[in-house]
Amino acid sequence: MSGWRRDLAWLAAGFLLLGGWDLGGADLAVTRGFGSASGFALREAWWTRDLLHEGGRRLAWAVLLGLVVGIWRPLPVFAGLTRRERVGWVLITLAAVLLVPAVKRVSVTSCPWDLAEFGGMAQYVSHWRWGVGDGGPGHCFPSGHAAGAFAFLSGFFVLRPRHPGWARGWLAGVLGVGALFGWAQLARGAHYPSHTLWSAWGCWAVCLAGHGVMEITNPARRKAALQCADG
Repeated sequence: MSGWRRDLAWLAAGFLLLGGWDLGGADLAVTRGFGSASGFALREAWWTRDLLHEGGRRLAWAVLLGLVVGIWRPLPVFAGLTRRERVGWVLITLAAVLLVPAVKRVSVTSCPWDLAEFGGMAQYVSHWRWGVGDGGPGHCFPSGHAAGAFAFLSGFFVLRPRHPGWARGWLAGVLGVGALFGWAQLARGAHYPSHTLWSAWGCWAVCLAGHGVMEITNPARRKAALQCADG
């Protein structure tokens, strides 16, 4: 199976698995393990709020700044990448970062800590019931904090052609950090598990599409195609 077909297969499989998770009502079942009628005990814990939430946000911006600086002053991770590829890495990451706030802006789904059974005022409504309010403030789906890690899936696609080993390491690191960020928000009552999983899926889709655009518009590829046509 070619790389593109494999990537698209993972994307399709992820969509089906997440759809099954949502249909099975697993979000509430898992969330109830962290919350009660009095709320979420870890909502204000220093290591979930300050370390993993606020600290994680600063880490994401620091890494993004490093990528921007790397356009002009390449770090070891950029070895062998062209200026065009380094710029593309930053632009694709930014596109993935912006995806989640755009979806959250129109989402009417509230956070777990807003539910009546956890001390809030909302009633649970699936985020798939578009336009149906739950009585809460909404704008919670998907997880923006987890996207602060998953947006960097862009690096996997950019690094893979020249540094497959580094690409796999980058992928494992991004998924691990994203899962940790998602777990912290779950423990705080800020997001359901699916909010994190859909952020990962959406960022993967954006990064895959962005890499596809880079490949299609690659001047070297167009030149090779023209030479083949002339030959």
